[in-house]
Amino acid sequence: MTRDLGAAQEFYGAVLGWDFRPGRLGDGYCVGFLDGVPVAGLGALDQALSIPVAWTPYFAVDDADVAAARIRERSGTVAVGPLSFGTGRVALASDRDGAAFGIWQGSSIPDWGIGDEAAPAWLELRTRNAFDAAIFYGEVLEWACDHAGCCEVAYAEEDDRILLRHANQTVARLRGGALAEAPDPHVRPRWDVHFRVPDLETAVKTAITLGGSSLSGADPDPLTREVTLRDADGAVFAIAGPDGPGPSS
Repeated sequence: MTRDLGAAQEFYGAVLGWDFRPGRLGDGYCVGFLDGVPVAGLGALDQALSIPVAWTPYFAVDDADVAAARIRERSGTVAVGPLSFGTGRVALASDRDGAAFGIWQGSSIPDWGIGDEAAPAWLELRTRNAFDAAIFYGEVLEWACDHAGCCEVAYAEEDDRILLRHANQTVARLRGGALAEAPDPHVRPRWDVHFRVPDLETAVKTAITLGGSSLSGADPDPLTREVTLRDADGAVFAIAGPDGPGPSS
């Protein structure tokens, strides 16, 4: 969600190599494509709604009203919806620690998935307590259930991350404080979306030239090969080079 859809298209087109086509949600919405593959949606903010400029992951649910009730029951917040939107029903929410996310009931718009082809490589939740967060999202979104196609949850002991897997592929990781330590009170919980780029240094320089900024320092970390950026409108996202770590690392 952005204040200036045209400027956002220019920024992400240059930094990530996307081109854009109208979406199925009407004016003020478009879909970014990379090599003909749908990657993500960009929408113009309705100034009447109190929604920040941000990248927000939307999780598919069978029933948006049921999922919204689960969020409230577990001390999360439903800020907008559920309401009818395009071909489905949508709600914008936050977990108990304040990380924003959306839920979507309906067919995909368009039919893309995390980790597939040119789509976002993975999601990462930066939170105070990854285990508490995993329980919250697991109960709200029915992770680790016995339904067909359900996501699996695993623990990565080597770096204290909780991994979310779908169809044997890691699509998200939840990162909090170390097991033996109290949750970090300085962590501002948020979901980060990671995109692959063919040249990390060039992408960072292009983002800065177009008014963005790096939250990871002036130069990419040679070990992680990841950089967290803020676009010119304030939305935070991350990029990883072709030799950077995968979501399970």
